[in-house]
Amino acid sequence: MAEITVSEELAKSSYITYLYNAVAGPLRRIGGRGELALEGERAVLRLTTERAEKELRKALGEKIAEIVDIGYKYAYLGKNLHVCLGEREKRLLSAALIAADYEGDCAFIGRKLEGMEEYCIDGFYHFRLGALREKWGKILDYIPQGFSANDLKHFCEFLVGESRRKVYVKGSAVFGENFAPLRRSRLTGKEDPETEIMLSDAGYVYCLGKVESSVEDFLQKYYAERTVFS
Repeated sequence: MAEITVSEELAKSSYITYLYNAVAGPLRRIGGRGELALEGERAVLRLTTERAEKELRKALGEKIAEIVDIGYKYAYLGKNLHVCLGEREKRLLSAALIAADYEGDCAFIGRKLEGMEEYCIDGFYHFRLGALREKWGKILDYIPQGFSANDLKHFCEFLVGESRRKVYVKGSAVFGENFAPLRRSRLTGKEDPETEIMLSDAGYVYCLGKVESSVEDFLQKYYAERTVFS
């Protein structure tokens, strides 16, 4: 029987809960078991399986990369992104910057995870991803402090224009192309549809019925030519 341990500092225990919920499906399919625990100053997830360990590690690696490239990167941007924008616009800019490099960043993180037997997320981030943080810092060097709301609009229009991905919105919930609920914005500390849409790198947004007025305003501003209301 294989046992896989993932841990995180207690202050970020929500990441471990997110990870457990994300791999619960694959874990059930292979007949494995999962257990959450608090041990001293750490949150711990222990997974056990008698088969398909490789499949489970693949799912874990994808979700750990997601946690790092959304949760940790969002926190990094919050500390180092110095622009004259309001809180909402700065949040959207951070989400857009994450989406712009998401696939490349996750591929890099995935390679760094290869061969690891036990996953200590905070230690992995601090000691094995220095090159990635350096890359993030270089990108921030190109963003002037005078970056305006109008600049944000143009940047988002460019990203939207480059994407063919579709998302669906019903009320305040966002769904992917397979109609699975999207909840990655939880990793930023606050789940909300605007950030979710931006993180998804959506090129087209389909609204199923009436959506919240704030979401409608957001779509009209940033997805004016790419939103379908029904």
